[in-house]
Amino acid sequence: MTDPSTIERHSYDVLVVGAGGAGLRAAIAAHDAGAKVAIICKSLLGKAHTVMAEGGAAAAMGNVYSEDNWRVHFRDTMRGGKMLNHWRMAQLHAQEAPDRIHELEDWGALFDRTPDGLISQRDFGGHRYARLAHVGDRTGLELIRTLQQRAVALGIDVYMECTVTKLFQEGGRITGAFGYWRESGRFIVFEAPTVVLATGGIGKSYKVTSNSWEYTGDGHALALEAGASLVNMEFVQFHPTGMVWPPSVKGILVTESVRGDGGVLRNSEGRRFMFDYIPEFFKSETADNEAEADRWYDDKTNNRRPPELLPRDEVARAINAEVKAGRGSPHGGVFLDIASRRSAEYIQRRLPSMYHQFKELADVDITAEPMEVGPTCHYVMGGVAVDPDTEESTVTGLYAAGEVAGGMHGANRLGGNSLSDLLVFGRRAGIAAAAAATAAPSERVSISDDDVTAAADAALAPFERQGGENPYSVQQDLQDIMHRLVGIIRRADEMQQALSELEQLKERSAQLSVEGHRQYNPGWHLALDLHNMLRVSECIAKAALERTESRGGHTRDDYPATEDDWGTVNLHCVLDDDAVSVRRETLPEMPDELRELFEEK
Repeated sequence: MTDPSTIERHSYDVLVVGAGGAGLRAAIAAHDAGAKVAIICKSLLGKAHTVMAEGGAAAAMGNVYSEDNWRVHFRDTMRGGKMLNHWRMAQLHAQEAPDRIHELEDWGALFDRTPDGLISQRDFGGHRYARLAHVGDRTGLELIRTLQQRAVALGIDVYMECTVTKLFQEGGRITGAFGYWRESGRFIVFEAPTVVLATGGIGKSYKVTSNSWEYTGDGHALALEAGASLVNMEFVQFHPTGMVWPPSVKGILVTESVRGDGGVLRNSEGRRFMFDYIPEFFKSETADNEAEADRWYDDKTNNRRPPELLPRDEVARAINAEVKAGRGSPHGGVFLDIASRRSAEYIQRRLPSMYHQFKELADVDITAEPMEVGPTCHYVMGGVAVDPDTEESTVTGLYAAGEVAGGMHGANRLGGNSLSDLLVFGRRAGIAAAAAATAAPSERVSISDDDVTAAADAALAPFERQGGENPYSVQQDLQDIMHRLVGIIRRADEMQQALSELEQLKERSAQLSVEGHRQYNPGWHLALDLHNMLRVSECIAKAALERTESRGGHTRDDYPATEDDWGTVNLHCVLDDDAVSVRRETLPEMPDELRELFEEK
């Protein structure tokens, strides 16, 4: 049994778990509101998937198209999410995104410029107008650099390579968190009346993913076990263009900017196939092949754009269909070709990170040859259900922002909305958490020694078992199950099989054992992560089985149509004893003045 008196302890007003864009923005906002703040990050500061959002941050600033405004952005976001978004979150996001971008610029972010000196904005799938503020193809990196520099300059405490395994509560209110240092294995306790979860996504539950090792659904699982609900978990975004070959870059994203800057998708026959997949309700005038026209006409947005810039879920399904029809590339993808359409100088100037990354890591020269790409698990639209204005969950003192939060993106996220999402709602979460934490400091509750001991003993359990299950074998089996049975195309019988196999994995995970000491022990780290991965995988599979239609990032082979009856229903996953249950909730009613926007062309 662990002696709680030997464990390192700290006290803060606001504890931010995660140091990507959402976590950094929340910490800055909470600090500026007068709170004592700490950031905990599982990896190193700056090592976050925000840097993968290479194309830009969506904000209706009107720098390229003066007719762009927040109402058009709101409408695009709701349509992209197949109207399952929380309307208030989509509204706040569209209204506040321009201010958040200008704020970044004030803090030192260096955006590309228009000839008039304004922040440049590029085109992206699902957006009516070019509205992504960008820095070449490394926008996320510049955003992280700017926020990280500001957080450090403000003197906010940062605990790097530290993992949170449990949230403490008393009387239904958050009181703090328990974690461990990854290097030494020593435990650490944080006392704080508010916690902001900004832990990102769940991609490591899948075999092919753009996500790195940190993305094991930690925040999702922590919130679920604290009593919060997870909404929209059936909607998983498979980015249409992740590298499938060579192996050295498998899963790495090819930014949508490649398609936004002229890249086209071709099958093994060399045919530009996306014209075949333009939805009927979008068609007004189009061409049979690229020799006749490069763009199709979208009569909903009254705009012309390449078919490669359809929303991501539609492009991913089209690629999947080509591969299944036997027209895929040699390694199970298709070809993304910008080399034949743009000069080498243009590509290296507009897409410098893409060019250098693939040249150095895989000896693929994108100025001279096409890339082999295919869908890769990239982003989960589902997450902690939060209040749109404050980002507080149903658990008092627990907030969420960024990918770990649900509601903003509905059934499908538009490219570029992730960066502005984390800026808008990271700030709001930080402000609200600080206000709650500093309102009644005398009411704070200390964390009991019994709770600390229980959390420590649970974390150490894999060391107590001998000859149990290997964490790496369980993870491999989990990824295989999710890839095969709960992937981009789903069926009831396969998902039922997945749930049956997940139950077996849960039993095996209860018998995980690790050898050695707590120092530098990645097997132990994985054993603790697997608990979260299994929780999240169960949520995805059960919600996907419950939703008997196809919509956005959820495609059912046995229910291919989008059903009106499901158009007003959100699915919430909650923890019932030790099992996930799914309940239906009706979407909040959209005000008439916003609903009228969808009657316009």
